[in-house]
This record gives sequence, structure tokens and C-alpha cells, in this order.
Amino acid sequence: MPEIPILYEDNHLLVVTKTAGILSQADASGNADMLSLLKEYIRINEDKKGEAFLGLVHRLDQPVSGLMVFAKTSKAASRLSDQIRRRCMRRDYIALCQGRPDSEQGVFVDYLTSKPQDGKVRLAGEADGVRAELSYKLLFRDDDLKQSLLYIRLDTGRRHQIRVQLALRGLPILGDYRYSEMTSADRALASPALHAAGLGLDHPTKKEEMYFFSSPVHNDSFSSVSGEIMQKVIFAARQEGLIPSEERSFTQIIKTWRC
Repeated sequence: MPEIPILYEDNHLLVVTKTAGILSQADASGNADMLSLLKEYIRINEDKKGEAFLGLVHRLDQPVSGLMVFAKTSKAASRLSDQIRRRCMRRDYIALCQGRPDSEQGVFVDYLTSKPQDGKVRLAGEADGVRAELSYKLLFRDDDLKQSLLYIRLDTGRRHQIRVQLALRGLPILGDYRYSEMTSADRALASPALHAAGLGLDHPTKKEEMYFFSSPVHNDSFSSVSGEIMQKVIFAARQEGLIPSEERSFTQIIKTWRC
């Protein structure tokens, strides 16, 4: 069973890093999911009798790694869900894709099908689709491998949104078998090179602004970008203000729980 890195925990919140391949919540497959694993963690850690309460506030696609926040109280669940509805929760990603964007930074807006068809989300007309918007900035490019490392900020949170919007522009995420033609480099990866790196929110009871950051440096899908380059890229992103400084964000794992 996986180890779950925990970045923050109090009476209302639990912020963790999801490993690629784990479901956000249970489905018919019976495979491991974060919600069930963390309910068990709370039950054991807090010596709860019966099943512990834990609210699923948002989801990550199964093959995607990165930050997730869970609510330990119904009050927190309601207030965090409201932040998402009002688009006040900041969600940032780092993606390694094939090709290079036309501009070093920009905004993508599309209308997508609301539900997958044959496992894929597709482009739709404005009348029939749901609006999907993200902004991006090019962090690093490898001209030899023809790969680009992008920092992405979601304005909307549609299913498979980043994967679809990049693929539509000829920038498929490395290792994403669903939305790209597989190359030899893709086949060597177990999951897409997409990591939920940043999460910003208002604490549901303290009303404090909080920002969490998780580097993809230990994610094998980013292996073509060396750890040294990744650290330099993250430092540059901090200098540009894309990522809050260490003093203003939570970056350290406070403990790891093995399921």
C-alpha cells in the first residue's frame, strides 16, 4: 500500500500529496482511493469509534499526482466547497508536455463535453459544452527532446481539463496515453507528467490565507528533467511570484502515513 505524505493537519483540514495511480474516491474497480485511506488514517490516529468523517472537496484524475485538501468537519467541507464554487481556491499544476507553446505565456479557453465519451473528454460547441479556462507560463524547454515544462493555473476545474486543452494545441502531456499518440518516451512512464503542485485557500475557520506547494521532483514521470534543473525552475518561479516564498507557504511534509 502507498505512503501518503501529509503537509498540514488541524481539526478542520487535512492536506496531502496524492500518488499517481490512486483514485480520489472509491469506484466500482475496488482499487485504493484517497478518501477511504485517509478515513482509516483518522480513525487510527484519533482513535475514532466507527467510520471517521472526511469530506472530499475536490478530485484529481487517477493518473495525476499532487496536492489534495480534505475537510475533517462538515463546516470546513461547506466553506471549502463554497470557495471552489466562487473560484477562490487557487489550483496550480506543473506539466511536462511534448512540443512548445506558441507564446511563453497565455490563456486557453475552450468548451468541452461535460462527461467523457469512450473515456475521453472532447471539444464541444459553446451552446453544448462547459467553459474551460486556464493560464500558463513556460518555465523551461528542452530543444533536443522537444519538451516544455509549463506552470498552469486553473480558472475552472473540468474533468481532464489540462490534459485535453494541451492536447488540442499539439502539446500532449508526456505519458498521457489517453490524449496523445504514444511515443517510446511515453511508454516508459507509468502516468502522465502532470502534478498538482500548488493549492491556495482561505482556512475555513481562521480566515487565514494558506498556500501549499509540492514539487514533482520525486515523480518519475518528470525524470527527463533533472532534479537540479527542477530546483532551478522552482526557484525562478518563486522569484517571478508564481509560487509564494518559503516563508509564506507550506512546503514541508510533516509526516508520512503508510496505509
